[in-house]
Amino acid sequence: MTQLRVLIVDDEPLARARLHRQLERIDNCIAVGEAADIEVGLSQIRELDPDLVLLDIEMPGGSGLELAQQLSSFACPPAIIFCTAHDEFALPAFATSAVGYLLKPVNVEQLREAVSKAQRLSKPQQQLLTTKQDLEEPSGRSRIKAISRLGVELLDVDSIRCLVADSKYVVAHHAAGETILDESLKELESEFGQRFVRIHRSALVAVQYIVGLRREGTNYRVELDGVTAAPLVSRRMLPSVKGLIAEMC
Repeated sequence: MTQLRVLIVDDEPLARARLHRQLERIDNCIAVGEAADIEVGLSQIRELDPDLVLLDIEMPGGSGLELAQQLSSFACPPAIIFCTAHDEFALPAFATSAVGYLLKPVNVEQLREAVSKAQRLSKPQQQLLTTKQDLEEPSGRSRIKAISRLGVELLDVDSIRCLVADSKYVVAHHAAGETILDESLKELESEFGQRFVRIHRSALVAVQYIVGLRREGTNYRVELDGVTAAPLVSRRMLPSVKGLIAEMC
């Protein structure tokens, strides 16, 4: 089973250390980082791409509830288990789609049960394993309005190898070059989820054009037929990407 990558966000060093020790006693879990406030926590989430966040609520500089609300706007947010000394925040906490709410001092059995639930509900890796079957029934438009040096044009969806978020825009990479789309990656994934799969927070790739994986140090990139672009695969999605490619071979 793939290890669940966990980030601990709590302003109390002793609480972080306790959770870290307890995670070591839970199978298929690994602590990938810690943060003492929500600002650093958000930065760590973006950098480390964890599957699960163990999140305190009352911290200097902001509330864990605020961080959870920010994460809800992510295309592939991590699961959240709140670990707090206060029971009065349970209702607003579950309103953020948290999978657990544990009162301190958290014991290992409570944490193990909550983590097990998070694993059952964790992120959309199953999409990568089922997309191959769905490709026979394409969804969405056949062409997308795009912006190029020639002005506004229509780009054939079937020609697109990958979609990569770049600042405020999404860049479509295709055999004829690169084209800017005036739509978000989340919107495109929602419409074309049967043709493209997410391999990273900032990238979707067309399954029919995947030719393999290329390793660069500790990172992997997806190689695509017909373009030089090779989007980075997040560590969280790597096992599922490998599984998808194995099924295609």
